[in-house]
Amino acid sequence: MTMGQTTTKADLVNVIAHRTGLTKNETESVVDCLFESIIDSLKAGKRIEIRGFGSFNIRFKNLRQARNPRTGEKVTVGPKNVPTFKISKEFKHAVSESLKKSE
Repeated sequence: MTMGQTTTKADLVNVIAHRTGLTKNETESVVDCLFESIIDSLKAGKRIEIRGFGSFNIRFKNLRQARNPRTGEKVTVGPKNVPTFKISKEFKHAVSESLKKSE
């Protein structure tokens, strides 16, 4: 199944439903549950590691000075926690090799 330049949640649901034989409604429920579980774990401050895929984590960013791109005025950006994702070596290698072959 070929996908366009951007893969949407609907595209993922279609591919998974096709591969598993589940209905689209069942598959959408599973995908939603997966996303909700990841978000809930990150909200609880937990790290998520999926072997062969990557890891989700929360990273603290300190108070910093930035510039408003429109006015050039200096602004202070407060400290915050941001979710991050780091791909696994296997994931990176698989995508890199696949793109080399398609060139």
